Amino acid sequence: MTESTQTQSKQSIGVALIAPGGFAPDEQALARGIQALQHQGCVVYDYYDPAAKYQRFGGTDAARVAQIYEAIDNPQVQIVLALRGSYGMSRLLPLLDMRRLAASKKIFVGHSDVTALHLALLAQTGASSLAGPMLCSDFGAVELSDFTMSHFWQCLRQPDQQLQFAAASNPDVRVSGTLWGGNLAMVTHLIGTPYLPKIEDGILFLEDIGEHPYRIERMMLQLQYAGILNRQQAIVLGDFSEYRLAPHDNGHDFDAMLAFLRAHVSVPILTGLSFGHIRDKVTLPLGVQAELRSDSNGFQLRFQNPFALNS
Repeated sequence: MTESTQTQSKQSIGVALIAPGGFAPDEQALARGIQALQHQGCVVYDYYDPAAKYQRFGGTDAARVAQIYEAIDNPQVQIVLALRGSYGMSRLLPLLDMRRLAASKKIFVGHSDVTALHLALLAQTGASSLAGPMLCSDFGAVELSDFTMSHFWQCLRQPDQQLQFAAASNPDVRVSGTLWGGNLAMVTHLIGTPYLPKIEDGILFLEDIGEHPYRIERMMLQLQYAGILNRQQAIVLGDFSEYRLAPHDNGHDFDAMLAFLRAHVSVPILTGLSFGHIRDKVTLPLGVQAELRSDSNGFQLRFQNPFALNS
């Protein structure tokens, strides 16, 4: 483990870097990400060793589990931040003591493949975590997104959160419930396992990348047939990007898929959430109570921040 610091103060935030899934393919992005965190007043504890990558992963399964435990055992760490997603978190779930992770009171942050950790923590301990930015793609971007950075730190430092999104063609909705979700493929992947929380009357948010509309539809139908969608108060879709339609789709595009789902799922489905594999993303806590209000002008999401860091 290496510690990267700048001039420390009483208000410095300790951030541990872990690679629960893929390794960092761009070492310049890794360096930029560390530097960006330092410039934002963080002390960085880097538990990732680029030389120890294994196959497509940021280390062997045992090594990646060790990274997580080292991070939570460091009393100077408040935030445990994933380098990136890709794949690999699923392999670690049976190897991790979720109660030990929750008892550490660390704030686990990431999205995509990290969704598996968020959901497992919520399912087995009720602990909240943050669906939000990651080191390589967000903090390590050539140009930081002011939107992403502002929402991330705001979510950590302000008790009351109120997010506003402009969106057309959404149904009128006035609901409250448990906020949960993340990457659609990972949520679907955990059906039938002890790592998927049983949420009643929830607000389920979903996003994905590189999934064709028919695959999105298929995964949504799997959630529907498993009885999960109809137990929610609302479903909020984030960004679904980087797919390519084929001639034989013959009009079955994202809008057609969405129309089909809205006709066959009794729960209201909203679009327009700024979350996913995109540059400008909000940060969302899983497991908190939230209020959702939607009309023809857009929708509003309100929740109480369960985390408290020094400003």
